[in-house]
Amino acid sequence: QVQLVESGGGLVQAGGSLRLSCAASGRTFSIYAMGWFRQAPGKEREFVAAVSWTGGNTNYAESVKGRFTISRDNAKNTVYLQMNSLKPEDTAVYSCTASRAKGIALATMTRQYHYAYWGQGTQVTVSS
Repeated sequence: QVQLVESGGGLVQAGGSLRLSCAASGRTFSIYAMGWFRQAPGKEREFVAAVSWTGGNTNYAESVKGRFTISRDNAKNTVYLQMNSLKPEDTAVYSCTASRAKGIALATMTRQYHYAYWGQGTQVTVSS
């Protein structure tokens, strides 16, 4: 099992920045990729970004490209999501996730079923 704990959410004005962190513990050697999804009120959970645990390949949703950056620190078993130029439509609960699914191209890992482990989520609210 892998446990994920997010931190760093909060309230920010439009145009501001936040950095989310996700610390992984447990059987972290089994992690192939980690990512972030978000769910706004009344909407389905959607993919935001993912990073491979080795190699550092990344993938982003079109809506956040150029504004968000995902990175990982293997020594700390932590993944980060740097969010810049935030917009009110970025308001959501952001959840960290981890996948054990090797052999799948990271660029295709945008569905929830690609990921086996989930954090509790952290609220990000962007005011206009």
